[in-house]
Amino acid sequence: MNSTDSTSQSKHPKGLYLLFFTEMWERFSYYGMKAIFTLFMINALLFDKSLTATIYGNYTGLVYLTPLIGGYVADRYWGKKRSIFVGGMMMAIGQFFMFLAGSFYTEVGLATMLMFTGLGFIIFGNGFFKPNISTMVGELYAEGDKRVDSAFTIFYMGINLGAFIAPLVCGGLGEVYDVDGLIVPHVFKWGFLAACIGMIISIISFELLKTKHLITPTGEQIGNKPEKVVKVVTEKKKIDVKKTINWSIISILLFISFKGFLGLDLIGAFIYTLCIIAPASIIVDKSLTKIEKQKIWVIFIVAFFVIFFWAAFEQAGASLTFFAQEQTNRNLFSFEVPSSYFQSVNAIAIVIFAPVFAFIWTKLGNAKKEPSSPVKQALGLFLLAVGYLIIAIGVKDLDPSVKVSMVWLITLYTVHTFGELCLSPIGLSMVVKLAPVRFASLLMGVWFLSTATANKFAGDLSSLYPQEVKLENTVDVSKFTFKGKDAEDAETVKLDANFIEKTNKEHLNTVAKIDLLSDKFAVTKEPTFIESFSKSLFGTEDKVKQDKLLAVSYVKDSKIETSEFLMKQIVGSKPDFAYTKFYNEEGNKLFILKNIKAKKGEKDSNIIETWNIKPEKPSFLGIKIENLYNFFMIFVFMAGGASVILFFLSKKLLTMMHGVK
Repeated sequence: MNSTDSTSQSKHPKGLYLLFFTEMWERFSYYGMKAIFTLFMINALLFDKSLTATIYGNYTGLVYLTPLIGGYVADRYWGKKRSIFVGGMMMAIGQFFMFLAGSFYTEVGLATMLMFTGLGFIIFGNGFFKPNISTMVGELYAEGDKRVDSAFTIFYMGINLGAFIAPLVCGGLGEVYDVDGLIVPHVFKWGFLAACIGMIISIISFELLKTKHLITPTGEQIGNKPEKVVKVVTEKKKIDVKKTINWSIISILLFISFKGFLGLDLIGAFIYTLCIIAPASIIVDKSLTKIEKQKIWVIFIVAFFVIFFWAAFEQAGASLTFFAQEQTNRNLFSFEVPSSYFQSVNAIAIVIFAPVFAFIWTKLGNAKKEPSSPVKQALGLFLLAVGYLIIAIGVKDLDPSVKVSMVWLITLYTVHTFGELCLSPIGLSMVVKLAPVRFASLLMGVWFLSTATANKFAGDLSSLYPQEVKLENTVDVSKFTFKGKDAEDAETVKLDANFIEKTNKEHLNTVAKIDLLSDKFAVTKEPTFIESFSKSLFGTEDKVKQDKLLAVSYVKDSKIETSEFLMKQIVGSKPDFAYTKFYNEEGNKLFILKNIKAKKGEKDSNIIETWNIKPEKPSFLGIKIENLYNFFMIFVFMAGGASVILFFLSKKLLTMMHGVK
């Protein structure tokens, strides 16, 4: 081989750098939107933390589920190139819908519909994009080429570069605070737009250069439409139909159990059902030998423990973001650090410490002391528990009005990165080594399914985040019509009948009970109003119910007071609107009547918000989560317990792996 050939063999093909660039911008788009997603729901759409966490968990869970569909379609019908293009376009469209949701955030119903539409596009787009671009890296090289390992290292650097930049750019544009330290909700749209632009850059560069650079060493195109495979229907297929029916019945029963008896939402019930059915349907296959079954059981057991790791690790986008915004002192040299910025810590820590961990494993390997895969994963879970123990110590006995140093959160993210470097890189390679060839794709799907389950579980756990106050409903009373009265300080309020019909009855009940909550407002005694309101609200004109309707249920001169800290959470430190506050007789509800001054030429708006100032604290396994310390200790015990159990199982698992390291 001459020197020219030697030089060309040491260089990587240009296609690698195209895939690097494409993936970097796609990850920028994904992590950029994710960095501000929960903040947008809480601060712009005014969702409570429980609902926000549920939506977040559903979204991230489905993101890891759809690659099973995208990989199948690419392998059988479209090919990788077309799948990547379609997936990228869908994600760009989804991000644009998020931009629209941010643009119309004041119209909560419309914004919510736009947001869910955007999430749907991103979920399915990711399913077509994600599983195909990674596999194309290996196809750029000839079989046995020693450059493949370094190629994947370079490729994953692109992932982490995108994940590092994304929160800084999208968070910097979308999470903006005013001079009083209050978040400015109308700028979230710019963060979503930046994510959209990042995805467009990714797909345009891919489309322009794919034909020229995505080729094999011999010059053949990769990722094109696969050749059609002739399907032969055999007797065995007929038997499989019966199995499919049986498994479908079991799946339906499981789904009903999760949904009906455990009260899970539809997506949660679906993901958890699939998490059980998929592994079960594989392990009962009669063609598997005893040794093959043991190896598959190792995959299933490790995947089970990995669920606990990612469920705790993925708190970054939900509960830890809540904590960063509300309980962390983010002032740095007179600059208010956006809470979304903390999500960049993991990416930069991976870039810094990945070579260190690679060096450690190599040194231990040379000394024949390198831990087995299960032990490494147990160590990863242990480090995760340590990270949460650190933050739990930081908030122990802390008054909710006090904010902690950002050092606590940065330390947690760094320690979690150490755990990720122990656990994450070995998972996929372990599946490849242990899976029988004929079940390789299915078992890889099970591994991704465990990640989907973990992300959904992460959302469920985030919903346990203890709330000091909770917004229960909001009613726009600007649509009420006002008529003057002789009394100096009072006005008669008459409701629009059409508005009554269209508005949620529970909200109307709240409005009626608080009598519009001001000396300047009084509910009219006109019979026509009483009849129409009562009939619409209760479906009857019963006098007793009418009296209930008009009963005063607030304490006008109450001694009940909400702490300054909680009031800041409700109306901000310096609200840009006039408001009046009233409490109900029980002292657990606070009604805020907001008068928001409109722009010139428009009418002022009047909003009534119902806040629960003594919300019931959530429970986990029968234990009340009274404060943040209790909340973080859930993850200490969960990850720590899983770590100990996996460590003691590691010797048995190593035996079941039959020589696979």
